Amino acid sequence: MWIAAAAGSALFAGLTAILAKCGVKQTGSDVATALRTVMVAVFSWVMVLIAGSWDSISGLSPRSLIFLALSGLATGASWLCYFKALSLGDVNRVVPIDKSSTILTVLLAIICFGETERLAVKLICTAVLAAGIFLMVEKKSGEKKPARSGWLVYAVLSALFAALTSILAKVGISGVESNLAMALRTVVVLIMAWAMVFVKGEGAGLRDIDRRELLFIALSGLATGCSWLCYYYAIQNGIVSIVVPIDKLSIVVTVLFSYIVFREKLSRKSLLGLCMMVAAAVCMAVFC
Repeated sequence: MWIAAAAGSALFAGLTAILAKCGVKQTGSDVATALRTVMVAVFSWVMVLIAGSWDSISGLSPRSLIFLALSGLATGASWLCYFKALSLGDVNRVVPIDKSSTILTVLLAIICFGETERLAVKLICTAVLAAGIFLMVEKKSGEKKPARSGWLVYAVLSALFAALTSILAKVGISGVESNLAMALRTVVVLIMAWAMVFVKGEGAGLRDIDRRELLFIALSGLATGCSWLCYYYAIQNGIVSIVVPIDKLSIVVTVLFSYIVFREKLSRKSLLGLCMMVAAAVCMAVFC
């Protein structure tokens, strides 16, 4: 079941990137992140009520609360950087870098949680994954420097914070119902996202948001909520160093829809890189 949940997380995460890209054409990335988080928060707390896990809040340990809060802060930072990168760069170049968080997550899971079973296979697959990412983000021959620079820095920061999110969440979710853990973490992300909007003085722009983009932002939030539900269940019941690579297969969904929606084609090197990433993730899921 946790393998299926990880696959579901990948599917919805892949849709999230495309919907998010559609929602930040004119809308500021920080505002879009904050609005999207509102949708995720509503969705997550509705799921808490449906699952009947509300009563277990009083039994949470301070340790779980602290690590869930830290995970939420890391998630918020990752989202802010990710949306900014999407607003500046192509989906097919931003997403692979964001997915490189898998490499750091796997290494941290081995060190922090002692997930050393079939270590050689995990390390080889991680190396193949890294090579695939390099091929996907390599600058195409003849391509001019993009007018809007800076996306690379934000994409790298998004990956770093995403890796911390997975490790902190694994610690914080121990003994906590997955829906409740997701909802509590979302509260922290919500506060952080809106704080960034008002600190940067972007609150006035809320009135002028295009309704079409608002719809895409809301759908992106809904897809994120579904992805989180699956992801939290998977990391709670499965092996982090396997769940995370499967979750990162969302890039296949993203690449497919980026071609359909934005006509962003892959070069031969990028396609080879994508195949290597998929092969590494599948290998880890099957043999580890």
